[in-house]
Formats: sequence, C-alpha cells, structure tokens
Amino acid sequence: MIYDALTILMADDDLEDMEMMEDAITAIEPKAVLHKVESGKAAIDYLNSQPGSKLPCLIILDYNMPELKGSEVLEVIRKDNRYKGIPKVILSTSNTKAYIEECIRHGATEYFVKPHNLDDLNKIAKQMLNYCKNDNQN
Repeated sequence: MIYDALTILMADDDLEDMEMMEDAITAIEPKAVLHKVESGKAAIDYLNSQPGSKLPCLIILDYNMPELKGSEVLEVIRKDNRYKGIPKVILSTSNTKAYIEECIRHGATEYFVKPHNLDDLNKIAKQMLNYCKNDNQN
C-alpha cells in the first residue's frame, strides 16, 4: 500500500511537545505535514476517516494520553490490516521497561524517550523521517 509520503499522525496530550517535534521534523523536511491530535481515541478516529491513499507514512504516539494510552491505540490499530505497513513509534517521557515491552508487543516499531535537549530531539526527528522514506521505497 502507498501511504501519503510526508503526512505524519502525532497523538500527544502535551501541545508543547507536539509543537517541538513538529518544528524539528519540518526543519529537516519542510514538506512534512503533521496531523496532530490530543488523545488516543482521536488518533483512531483520524485513521479510520482516511482513505487508503491518505494514510500517514508514520504514526507517533505518546504513551500516557486521555481515553486511550499509546499501547492501547497500538492494540486497536494492529487488528486492521490497513495500518499494518505503517511504522508506529512511541514518544514518551517514561522509560519504564514494562511500558516499552508492552508497546513493542502491541506493534510499536520503536520506543523513544522524549529528549531533554535540541540535539537529541533532532536526532529522533531524523530517525522518524527515515521511517517515512524507507516505507515509501518499498
């Protein structure tokens, strides 16, 4: 399936964190578009509303969110083959081993701990953009 080459879905209830990640991603790839939502349920609603050709190339989820946490979103979307080829990453303040294992078990491609400095944020943004580029080369 072909995904929307530079559309990224990001779900996080911390607006400042979303803005910082968006700034880092668009500084590297100005054509990237982040569709931002503030809850796990809103992420699922967004995905379900999109035709196959408009699905994002990457899904970024916070672990702790209202309604559904990141691992629960992973569990729900894992059951739908439309989302199978989309890389899904968790970006969380928590580095709790049990959370990381839970997210990987539910289909996360990678689990990032939110960085405390701009250099690390930019490194994570580059890694995330690589998921989009690699996915669209298949």
